[in-house]
Amino acid sequence: MRVLGIDPGTANTGYGVVASAPGRLTALASGVIETSSRAPLERRLADIHLFFGSNARSAFAVGQARGVVLLAAGQRAIPCASYTPQQVKGAVCGSGRAGKEQVGRMVQALLRLTEMPKADHTSDALAVAVCHVNRAPLQARLQKAMSE
Repeated sequence: MRVLGIDPGTANTGYGVVASAPGRLTALASGVIETSSRAPLERRLADIHLFFGSNARSAFAVGQARGVVLLAAGQRAIPCASYTPQQVKGAVCGSGRAGKEQVGRMVQALLRLTEMPKADHTSDALAVAVCHVNRAPLQARLQKAMSE
């Protein structure tokens, strides 16, 4: 399974792609999409859409940037899941009240990265992807049971 985690914002949108295999998580790509603070909101959202319009697999997002990420995924019929910050922190750190530093260090440990991601948005996006990898199998089984 490959999952794209998104930490959206109109100034900086973090992304992280995680692959899962039995007993192992691997970070495939991550970074931050930066938009100019001088650009009008509609231009910033268009820039985010241009990026995700060609790269979306799975997305998590909040706020206005969430709409363009969901639009890009919807245009390609890619399923999406959303998680609260507390769910993400709980999945990665064991506590929904974990701080940014703790999330970054756990992402580094879980994905066996040589260093902690430099940007909080990158750490958060990778954490979202890890959260989905951990929760998706259970959610799929629950949905199947509910439909039977």
